[in-house]
Amino acid sequence: MYVKLTSGQIDQYPYTVGNLRRDNPNTSFPKRIPDEMLAEWGVYPVTITAAPSIDERTQKLEQDASPANVNGAWLIGWTTVDKTAEEVAEYDDNAAQSVRSQRDALLAETDWLVIKAQETGVAMSADMTAYRQALRDITTQEGFPHTITWPVKP
Repeated sequence: MYVKLTSGQIDQYPYTVGNLRRDNPNTSFPKRIPDEMLAEWGVYPVTITAAPSIDERTQKLEQDASPANVNGAWLIGWTTVDKTAEEVAEYDDNAAQSVRSQRDALLAETDWLVIKAQETGVAMSADMTAYRQALRDITTQEGFPHTITWPVKP
């Protein structure tokens, strides 16, 4: 991605080599245009800075609208924005649904033991019964749905 400058001011961002070719149809450019030649046309590469760490539950990142010249390099950064209460609730709901899906899959892996116990009249082991109950109790754990301590399958 590039920025196009006119009189030292940002004229267009984002800008591409294709834009440069279209803007100058009577000019023959090499297949790969060196940065030095692009600079002669007021076109400079833009580097996207590394995104900062955020709390994904309560924050989101937005890429800045235009690049800034920092020590001769054009950089585009990020702005951290707090999520709305609705966005946090949606994040929590999605996290809860994901945990429930994992829990349901783990329960399904042992459903055959319940069926076998019903068919034979022989009870499941106490460890397996406790494991299945702990899976059902996942949603009552402190920190649900973001901090889960998964029970260990016997």
